[in-house]
Amino acid sequence: MTTFVDKAMAPLRFTATLIGIFAVVAVVLAAVGLYGVLSTIVRQRTAEIGMRMVFGAPRSSILNLVVGEGLKLSAVGIVLGLSGAFAITRVIASLLVGVNPTDPVTFAAIVALFGIVAVTASWIPARRASRLDPMAAIREE
Repeated sequence: MTTFVDKAMAPLRFTATLIGIFAVVAVVLAAVGLYGVLSTIVRQRTAEIGMRMVFGAPRSSILNLVVGEGLKLSAVGIVLGLSGAFAITRVIASLLVGVNPTDPVTFAAIVALFGIVAVTASWIPARRASRLDPMAAIREE
């Protein structure tokens, strides 16, 4: 009987494993993409950040500025992602076993996961920006 059940469940297990792998790849791509965008923004705004620091902006203000931009970008992505996820729930409903397609706990966990990824990916360039030497940053431009 175990062999029969295993054969019957094999396609669902394969599909679930494949979806899990794609989900991990999506999280990594989101983190790398956000990090890349924010690193580019910080590099382009080096002179501005240097000027802010020359005029007395504390390092925490620079951190908040860059992390805030990252969180704004991420919030837009999360809203679009949730909209897309709700739109395709009927398509994937047949693949879900024992889980409601619009399970609020799952959606909340994914939003929390992407929020943590966004804060981490934003914090690294923000930390680099807050440690800039203001005079060197101004001289670069």
